[in-house]
Amino acid sequence: MLSIILGFLLLAVLLLFYMWKLARQNNVLEHHLAFRNFPKSFGEVKIFFISDIHKRIVDQTIINKVRGKTDIVIIGGDLLEIGVPLSRAEDNVRKLKELGPVYFVWGNNDYEVDYHELDALLLSMGVRILDNTAVLFQSQSGDKLSLMGVDYIEWGRADLNQALADSEEDSFKILISHCPRIMNRVKEEHHISLVLSGHTHGGQIRLFGIGKYKIGGFFRKGDTQVLTSNGYGTSLLPLRLGAKSETHLIYLTHGKEDKILNERNL
Repeated sequence: MLSIILGFLLLAVLLLFYMWKLARQNNVLEHHLAFRNFPKSFGEVKIFFISDIHKRIVDQTIINKVRGKTDIVIIGGDLLEIGVPLSRAEDNVRKLKELGPVYFVWGNNDYEVDYHELDALLLSMGVRILDNTAVLFQSQSGDKLSLMGVDYIEWGRADLNQALADSEEDSFKILISHCPRIMNRVKEEHHISLVLSGHTHGGQIRLFGIGKYKIGGFFRKGDTQVLTSNGYGTSLLPLRLGAKSETHLIYLTHGKEDKILNERNL
């Protein structure tokens, strides 16, 4: 009987260690997406997307994998949480800035700290905060790309109409929202081609493929491609199962039809 109990305890310890290792992975998923309405004059736009960092320190292997391969960096919310020192957020942002200009949207856990201090820190570091607003990119031939961001939707802080008003009507539109439930407000007439989100952690711990949320990945709603990331960090427990930690390197190009051309893990 004692040997059976010890066997179960050993299996439990091994499982916990395995889940802890999964939570510490540094995966970079590479996605190549084609859109019919993506302006040819932009050639290829490369985005590094990282969401839900929480307590983690961005590992140097991530930086090394992505360095020289991206045009802009987007932090999709939950840069930190209660108990995480502001200095860690500063260190993580400094690493990400090595890859390119950084854009940020608010997540729910970002409000657990003094968000005024976080806001001031990000601004002092040259990070562009997309809080219900948009930034416009224009090619030499005059084509436009609007990068829009909304605040956290679950607390009534997201104003998609304001972000749309700040964008250009005839531009290629990308929307960043920490929570994927923003899709409940996205309409066909908004002409948003790509949405990047996180928040769900892919369920974080999935037993027999079942979790609190769907596993991360792409899904399509009308003419909009939507990515919900499993995220880089964890909440509550530093453990994962069936929902690997992930970041994303996204390549956008013009194509004859809207589709995902290929995906791989760098």
